[in-house]
Parts: sequence; C-alpha cells; structure tokens
Amino acid sequence: MEVEEGAATGTAPLVYRLEGVEKTYTMGEVKVHALRGVDFDLYQGEFLVLLGPSGSGKSTLLNILGGLDVPTRGSFRYRDEDFSTADRDELTEFRRAHVGFVFQFYNLMPSLTALENVQLVTDIARDPMDPLDALTLVGLRDRVTHYPAQLSGGEQQRVAIARAVAKQPAVLLCDEPTGALDVETGKLVLEALRQVNQELGTATAVITHNVAIAAMADRVVHIADGRIARIDVNDSPVAPDAVSW
Repeated sequence: MEVEEGAATGTAPLVYRLEGVEKTYTMGEVKVHALRGVDFDLYQGEFLVLLGPSGSGKSTLLNILGGLDVPTRGSFRYRDEDFSTADRDELTEFRRAHVGFVFQFYNLMPSLTALENVQLVTDIARDPMDPLDALTLVGLRDRVTHYPAQLSGGEQQRVAIARAVAKQPAVLLCDEPTGALDVETGKLVLEALRQVNQELGTATAVITHNVAIAAMADRVVHIADGRIARIDVNDSPVAPDAVSW
C-alpha cells in the first residue's frame, strides 16, 4: 500500500491498517457491497476526514474501525493486533479499551447533569480522566451542573465529546458530529474535536458530507461506491474558525 507522507503520518506510529477490506450485507436474496477492497491507514495524532455522499460506505468503514462490525473479507489490524475475525466479546473489549464514539445525535441521559453524563463512562473505564477535566477540555467547565435540556445543541454535543474522550481512548471516531448544528455552533464543536486531537494526541476520524470541513484535516479520504477514490494530504490544515461553510 502506498502511504502518503504528511505532518500527521511521517514517523507517527500506525494505529490502524486495513488491507483489501470488503463488507457485504445480505438482505433476502440481495447482496449489498458496502465496501469493495479498501486499503486504509490511520496514524497516532492524526486528524482525518472521511468524505463522501450518503451510501458511499463511510459509516460501514467507521463501524469496522470502531469494532462495531468485522470485514467480510480482508485484513483489519489495530496496532499489532488482528481483529479481522474477532468475536463479539473481543470486539466489546476492544471498543471499551481503545475507542471513543461521537455521533450526530448526542445520546445524553436527560435526567443526569453534564458531569454525571461523563461519569457514566469514567466509572467503568480502565484509566479515565477526571470528568471535570474532560468537560474543561471542551470548554464546558461552567456548565457541569446543567442538564441536557438546559444546554444548547452545541453544548450537548461537546458533552458527548467529553464523555467519549474521558476514558482516554487511542481513537476518536465521529459520524457527522456537526450534522444537526448551525454553522457557528458546528465550528465550536469542531474546535472541541481539534482541541482533543492536539492536547491528547488522539487519532481522530470524522465522517462528513460537508466538503468545507476537509480543510481542517491532516488527510482527506474520499470514498465513493465502497471504494477509496483518492486521499488528499493537507500540508497546512486550517483552524476550525477559518472553515468556510
């Protein structure tokens, strides 16, 4: 596999390597080829954007990276471990120990404060951050006692980010994290993701169909029809507040 050299790759440790990954779903008599021979790398400390239209295979790829699914064919490695044929228990432990998720919808517990929502993760994580530190990292130190209904959409999403990073995962996987937000609020959420990426060195992959967000990535992986169409390297990623939506 040809590897692009860039600021985030170079000599950075390899976190993921996928080679020849295919994913086929059977729906009755119909077979859906979601991924078709994907080769993919992700490096420690990298901020990567997965860009493509709906149905291109982005979410399927993210599900495999996150241990929510396994390839039908091909090799999926996390660091030195092969998860290509991992069973349910192995995938559950992999997710718990190494991966944080951020989705388009926040999935917060409405009866818990921001701090308590983060504590849901830190209470079961191996080596968690202090929940207050996680909320401070995303700019919400003064909102820790507020309930989700008392927070804006962007603040709720930043609580979700704090919850995901509080267990100090090696990888943060984000599926359309700004999809339900307006432009200015979306920029605040992107700033929180970039802050986590830079301060904690968390390898971060963001799914989006918004071409503008690609400007802040170290690399941009273009996906079409279950294949990687091309990979662009940004030598000078822009700051989130400079993203032109």
